[in-house]
Amino acid sequence: MITVVVTGSTRGIGRGLAENFLTRGCNVVVSARNQQQVEEAIAQLGAEFGAEKVAGIACDVASYEDLQGLWDCAETAFGRVDHWVNNAGRTLDRSPFWEAENAEIESIVATNLTGLLFANKVAMRGMIKQSDGPQGKGQIWNMEGFGSTGMTQAGLVIYGSTKRAVNYLNKALVKDAKDTGVKICTVSPGMVLTDLLIGEYDTNSEDWRKVRKTFNILADKVETVTPWLVDGILANNKDGGKVEWLTTPKVIGRFLKNLVVKRDLFAGMGI
Repeated sequence: MITVVVTGSTRGIGRGLAENFLTRGCNVVVSARNQQQVEEAIAQLGAEFGAEKVAGIACDVASYEDLQGLWDCAETAFGRVDHWVNNAGRTLDRSPFWEAENAEIESIVATNLTGLLFANKVAMRGMIKQSDGPQGKGQIWNMEGFGSTGMTQAGLVIYGSTKRAVNYLNKALVKDAKDTGVKICTVSPGMVLTDLLIGEYDTNSEDWRKVRKTFNILADKVETVTPWLVDGILANNKDGGKVEWLTTPKVIGRFLKNLVVKRDLFAGMGI
């Protein structure tokens, strides 16, 4: 039986991933910084998929001790971890970099970069000690976001900088982990309509009206993207593997299709 840990998995992409791993028969360990949210997610997912399939614990990924506690929770509940998905992340409202409070900058870097390094360390140390399972010792999946490929945009200096680091981390860690039996992989969900994405914008602004057009071409909903991502993760046996939703050919195809068919992903959302 395959066991999956997903950080930041009580809502958004993380929750979608958790649900789809469970749909495919996996054991799933959920986490979030808020214990009440974790307990609610465990209850809801347990009622739908079976209480014996779900575990979880509050975890602030900026804390190494919390991450170790998350690993211990998974190991206690299910004996091992086959896939560890680093989904947790945060950003700021879109505003000039120099207007951000220092504490906010530190918090984003702590979650998106320091926390990512800590999570990889915890998962690596745990997986190396494991015997081989259905897919070897285990696979660590680090999630890309805007900035990972080098694209830049005003208002995303802090978030994009931390996500750019994901690209280097994955390439370098593949080399570090070469002889360990642990696979280092990348998951790239593209533009997904979540609170993290939409919450960056004032939906009454002209900026939002412009970017909404782009979202209607390139973005997708959680329920569209996450089943495909989960299938790709579970099928992977390649070290350095990548599961990417919004590829360059797909982007080109979306823009061409938009000349004929217009999508409205926000219909009924009141924004």
